[in-house]
Amino acid sequence: MSSPASPAASPAPSPSASVPRLVIAAPSSGSGKTTVATGLMAALAARGLAVSPHKVGPDYIDPGYHALATGRVGRNLDAYLCGPELVGPLFLHGARDCDIAVVEGVMGMFDGAAGQGELASTAHVAKLLRAPVVLVVDASSQSRSVAALVHGFVSWDPEVRVGGVILNKVASDRHEELLREGLESAGVPVLGVLRRTARVDTPSRHLGLVPVAERQGAAVDAVAAMAAQVRDGCDLEALVSLARSAGALSCAAWDAAEVLASSPPPPLPVPSLGAAPPDPRHRPFGPRPQTPDGLEGAAGTEEVVAVAGGPAFTFSYAEHSELLTAAGAVVVPFDPLRDEQLPDGTRGLVIGGGFPEVYAAELSANEPLRKAIGEFALSGAPVAAECAGLLYLCRELDGQPMCGVLEAGARMSERLTLGYRDAVALSDSSLAVAGTRMRGHEFHRTVVEPGAGGLPAWGMRVPEKRVEGFVRRGVHASYLHTHWAAEPGVARRFVEGCRTADGVAR
Repeated sequence: MSSPASPAASPAPSPSASVPRLVIAAPSSGSGKTTVATGLMAALAARGLAVSPHKVGPDYIDPGYHALATGRVGRNLDAYLCGPELVGPLFLHGARDCDIAVVEGVMGMFDGAAGQGELASTAHVAKLLRAPVVLVVDASSQSRSVAALVHGFVSWDPEVRVGGVILNKVASDRHEELLREGLESAGVPVLGVLRRTARVDTPSRHLGLVPVAERQGAAVDAVAAMAAQVRDGCDLEALVSLARSAGALSCAAWDAAEVLASSPPPPLPVPSLGAAPPDPRHRPFGPRPQTPDGLEGAAGTEEVVAVAGGPAFTFSYAEHSELLTAAGAVVVPFDPLRDEQLPDGTRGLVIGGGFPEVYAAELSANEPLRKAIGEFALSGAPVAAECAGLLYLCRELDGQPMCGVLEAGARMSERLTLGYRDAVALSDSSLAVAGTRMRGHEFHRTVVEPGAGGLPAWGMRVPEKRVEGFVRRGVHASYLHTHWAAEPGVARRFVEGCRTADGVAR
């Protein structure tokens, strides 16, 4: 009788598993989280510390300011898009070789995915990270009542450790005195007091703050002003000491190459339900027979994947490029506002989110690139377009000619579409086979008509059932923002499609 097999060893904790860390939370949006978190990152970096910047939730804009403050890539921690089990590993991946990490929360501390309890809330992520929380309170219209507010947040969930409070928008010395007097009874230390000021110029528009890439020098000045506010008004030593009290994490850091090696190879394509089998010439993303590691031809070959950037396309998760690189691609950025051709040798194209509606005239004026992208898409090469990318591939946007890849028009709308989505792929594409389930996020004030093609990209399951997006040859275009770390096979399939496609930009 054979002896029982030994249990599989757990991955060794990362050396950064004990990195000091803080979560910056607030009772509600607009309390000053971004000012405090970004200012704290910059103030600590100015002291010579390597600061790892993170943002709870799917937001793309705040991480741009974080990157400016720290000199490191801003990274998202989203327990809905990626699952709670990836929050720790993704955090440790970003925090490699850092002295301290600062995590900016989202909305109010206990606000998460609608109807899902604490899922994806700042409190949930703080618990997953075993990190102490600093509560930023807008004190502009209260004095002693602040104690009741803070007491409620401290006691609501005993598993969340609120280690201190930063009072924001304090009017005067007398106002500060009254606030501190009230908070003595709450037993929570005051770690900082920020006065009302107009020094920090962070303009907003229809989807939040204006991204860093569009503000350049003004954004640098704004971050410097935030750093000065935090440096002058907060006890940095106490904040660092609190960060050092974070508990060690038992997980290993996420690694793009490792997750790709352990993920299954791209499955064989299957026809969409109710649809006739497509012409094989229009299925360049279908994988060829593979070697045992599932990546035939990976050794010694690199496929150029062009990724749209510049002021019009600023929304992306860093892990996407890391996964593409690990799958064998060479990621080459380009700016659709300036570049008239795709990078030489391009075999795949990724156009993420951003604000093409702000730059519609300039994008339209770059006719050579629009034509090049149209021809590239029609060749059957893999093209992944999310939200802004979807708009750019339409016939027109607010009356301005776009790439004309999709038989659809786009326009601005007064209605904000916002929220998490539970989706299933309805058609085989360069990203997924029909039946693949993904979680995503929508955030836009535009409308595409029609909203779906003959081969839709996704069937939405939450919050309501509907079809959305377009699949045409190698093109996958949709409003849905997804995080590929949750499904690394997406990047693997995309790069495999680049290897088998006929289209190459020259």
